[in-house]
Amino acid sequence: MTINNNLSINLFSVNKNSDRSALSRSIRRLEQDVLRMGTLVEESFRLACQCLFDRNLDAVKKIAELEARIDEYYRQIESDCVNIIALKTPVARDLRLLSAYMQLIIDLERIGDYAEEISQIAVKLFSYPAHDCLSEIEEMSDRTQLMLATSLLALTDMDVSTASNLKTLDNIIDKAYDRLYQVLAYQKDIKGVVEPILLLGLLICHLEKTASHAANIGERVSFIVTGERN
Repeated sequence: MTINNNLSINLFSVNKNSDRSALSRSIRRLEQDVLRMGTLVEESFRLACQCLFDRNLDAVKKIAELEARIDEYYRQIESDCVNIIALKTPVARDLRLLSAYMQLIIDLERIGDYAEEISQIAVKLFSYPAHDCLSEIEEMSDRTQLMLATSLLALTDMDVSTASNLKTLDNIIDKAYDRLYQVLAYQKDIKGVVEPILLLGLLICHLEKTASHAANIGERVSFIVTGERN
């Protein structure tokens, strides 16, 4: 009887360790896919800004291709998260990680959408003279790119300290948005059509929203590491 009991215990331990090992492998693959998706999103946003400020029309096609790959990663990661939760019964930190990833890929997907929309705005702006505030918008864009890069660095390293810096950057971008909105919304004596003003207003909104999603990524990282929501 003792031998049978010991055998059962050993088999249970082996099965448990095997299940844990399979779960760990699945999560590692998932983590890699999330980081790959983040890399594509960062590249797409960089190209969108290049299209806008360097008038790079070739970037528009590349962004559309990247967007298709980003959407594919989004669907795959979402499906993998659901399957892991349903079939591998993760607990504690692993469950927290999966929950955060399901929210985080929404942020990444939306940033990818904004990148594509920014490139389309850029094409429409090509036929108009550069607005006086374009240099300020470019500065806002540079800060947004920095913020996105910082959020992905925090995600890669699971670094709460880096993630916490995103709040300061987000506040700076919010202030830039408010200032530029005032310039565009209350501009007087507009000569010609108002389309470029409307497009620039939409542009700074996309930049501000991108920064907000980057800040969200930082919050997801903090939640994964600490278990606390900001």
